[in-house]
Amino acid sequence: MSSEPNPHAQFHRRALLKGATAAGLASTVAQLPGAASAAPAARPGAVSNENARPGTTDWQLTFTRIAPKTRYRSPAIEGFVSRASVKAGDTLDLMVSTNPAGPFKVDIYRLGYYSGTGGRHVVSLGPFDGIVQDDPPVGDQRLRECRWAPCTTLTVPADWPSGVYLGKLSLINDRYQSYVIFIVREDRPADVMFQCSDNTWQAYNRWPDNYSLYDNGEKEWALVSGVRVGYDRPYGKYCQILDAPLSQGSGEFLLWEFPLAYWLEQHGYDVVYCSNTDVHADAAVARQAKAFLSVGHDEYWSLEQFAHVRAAVDAGVNVAFLSGNTCCFVAPMTANTAGVSHRVLTRAGRYGGLSPAEKGTMGPFADSGPNEATLIGARTITPFNGSGDWICAAPDSWIFRGTGMRRGDRIPGLVGWEFHGDPAPIPGLQIVAEGDTVNGGEQTAHWTSTLYPGPKSNWVFNASTIYWAQGLSTPPGHMLPYAHYGRPHGPDPRVERITRNLLERFLAC
Repeated sequence: MSSEPNPHAQFHRRALLKGATAAGLASTVAQLPGAASAAPAARPGAVSNENARPGTTDWQLTFTRIAPKTRYRSPAIEGFVSRASVKAGDTLDLMVSTNPAGPFKVDIYRLGYYSGTGGRHVVSLGPFDGIVQDDPPVGDQRLRECRWAPCTTLTVPADWPSGVYLGKLSLINDRYQSYVIFIVREDRPADVMFQCSDNTWQAYNRWPDNYSLYDNGEKEWALVSGVRVGYDRPYGKYCQILDAPLSQGSGEFLLWEFPLAYWLEQHGYDVVYCSNTDVHADAAVARQAKAFLSVGHDEYWSLEQFAHVRAAVDAGVNVAFLSGNTCCFVAPMTANTAGVSHRVLTRAGRYGGLSPAEKGTMGPFADSGPNEATLIGARTITPFNGSGDWICAAPDSWIFRGTGMRRGDRIPGLVGWEFHGDPAPIPGLQIVAEGDTVNGGEQTAHWTSTLYPGPKSNWVFNASTIYWAQGLSTPPGHMLPYAHYGRPHGPDPRVERITRNLLERFLAC
């Protein structure tokens, strides 16, 4: 720690006092010396009980402003948190900048179903005296790390259940707003583990103005190594597929993942949540539940993460890749310059190595990992951007029970904008759906959705689309995307029934 005077110290102390008073969360519970930690207990009915509590649609942003020059950031008010995920009793620093300086408040919501409102208000913090915080210098390999003073430090209460939490940042003297986002974890056994794809959120985060993992100083979409990104900065507006400024600061969660969380909680599934960083750091996380879910756009995995999910399958955990472009790039995680673990990632290589179609369009890379198809069932193929209908190929499979689907029946627009193909030669693997995507011009790609048995009567399903959750629900404020000559059509009873069939089989194991 530096011994130099902190110019924001007075602001920091005042903010901490205000935040602690507003939240009433400053107390901690000390464990008796030498006391043994009890094993976490299952909590049947916890999600249903939580969603029976009063909800609100006020978690949504009403107005935000993107600076035209940067195209992605909202400098009027923006922020980030010190940890991707926390557990009860952990502390979380909240860093916020306002430009111009001005007072603001923070309202924190847990996202779920809540009678269709999508969220529950859990605490109000502030008001705080906002200040203009410095833009970070460009570091080694284009890394941008903010060293902002926190406005408050939150101690996570024991009664906050696992979930995805949004902090809505609101100026008091103006209408501008944005989000911060974090995950609350629980160590208890559960039926379903929902893994958020936050490594990928960060890989595509261009904050403040073209500093994503794709920006190498020469191209905006460079699939190369030698670039790093970190969690110590706000999330800018998402940079492709759809223009959704009212998700500002929330990564990609509201775009591709929230419809699945909303649907799971609507139907009372016993679900807990984690970050990519949790699965990377702790092998037990992937084995904590009967079913492990990869969701949405889940492109960047560390080798440790791959090994931990592979070990979970071998141990009998069921896995559903309700995602696309999954586990495509090897993404080592390192500490930030302050020494905090798991805060920086890079693109070091391609899982399975570069295919013949990929050579010359990406890399070269020094590293590689196992072929992701050996875990998922199929892998990202080139062309990798496209759209198509999800077409039934194995109507006798148990996943289609009750859907009424026959061979060749289609769910319109469900495949996109990235997907998997080239299935692995895994014993018992079945292609349950397949078809071609439209990728522009004369280009097409052949995608495959797969299902294979694990070693202990468990199963691994690959939906082969980022858009699977779009077929389950449309929460308040949700936007359906349009990209690459196609779009999903929203909730479909066949997608719901397939998902129910999967979870029923998974939870019976």
